[in-house]
Amino acid sequence: AEAAMGGEVVRHWNADVNGISLHVAEQGPADGPPVLLIHGFPELWLSWRHQMAALAARGFRALAPDLRGYGDSTVPDDPAAYTVFHIVGDLVALLDHLALPKVMVVGHDLGAQVAWHLCLFRPDMLLAVVNLGVPFFPRGPSSLSEAFAGRDGLYIMQFQEPGRAERAFARYDVATVLKKFFSIEIDDLTAPPGVEIIDFLEARSTPLPWISEEELGQYAEKFQKSGFTGPINYYRMMDTNWRLTAPWQNAKIMVPTKFICGDKDTGLKSFGTEHFVKSGAFKSVVPNLEVVIIEGHHFIQQEQAERVNSEILSYFDKFTGEKA
Repeated sequence: AEAAMGGEVVRHWNADVNGISLHVAEQGPADGPPVLLIHGFPELWLSWRHQMAALAARGFRALAPDLRGYGDSTVPDDPAAYTVFHIVGDLVALLDHLALPKVMVVGHDLGAQVAWHLCLFRPDMLLAVVNLGVPFFPRGPSSLSEAFAGRDGLYIMQFQEPGRAERAFARYDVATVLKKFFSIEIDDLTAPPGVEIIDFLEARSTPLPWISEEELGQYAEKFQKSGFTGPINYYRMMDTNWRLTAPWQNAKIMVPTKFICGDKDTGLKSFGTEHFVKSGAFKSVVPNLEVVIIEGHHFIQQEQAERVNSEILSYFDKFTGEKA
């Protein structure tokens, strides 16, 4: 299965790592400086199509896996198989499998969360990180469920109960579910009392400017096959992650990092995130930090691909020596 994007062929393969099969899309020279791209929810390797082409054209080796539970990677049944240690473990095992001791990383959304934890657990493996949309929040005094107790309309809380979100999603075809998430332009992902978040979200009646119907179909085909339970299980493990990450209480992220966010990203507008990012609190826990806020919404690497590409390339060039 090979498709040309930006003149370079995208190579697809699966690796048996960490007890599962991980599907990886790869673009660029096999001996180029490696860049690991970590997608978020509800996405696939495909969300990095523009970055992969740009990285490959500059001589980087772009590696974009489908995380466990997604696409053509293994979808474990047990929710307990989706802790941040499993996800980060898959990526460490992938890099070991490829004999890559040090890489650069780009993460988006929940994939940025994974990248932040990769920084915490294995800083020795990282040269530099670019994270999109979700800043590093230090471990708080209480778990997510305690922090958001009583907020049943909040999507994260609705995602906690096994089967609940899946039953709600099943009332729509898969492409509509995806389009509802991709269309998000509201500041608060909280449904009114008694309303499921998927019913509350509206799919744009017009096509999204940054994704073609064909691309949406590619996403839908994979989610039709693998389902939404794996992806939602990431949220079901958030309380467990909070308990398990106690050893990293007050740990700082020392890896050089650039953080890019859209000015209209729903994540920036909720939970006091904008104040956290702009007040200096963010930099106090990620000392080696650059913040870039650009025009755009949540799926910024697709919506503003050229701008995001130039931000990634200009940053990574510092860690590879100048490239032509």
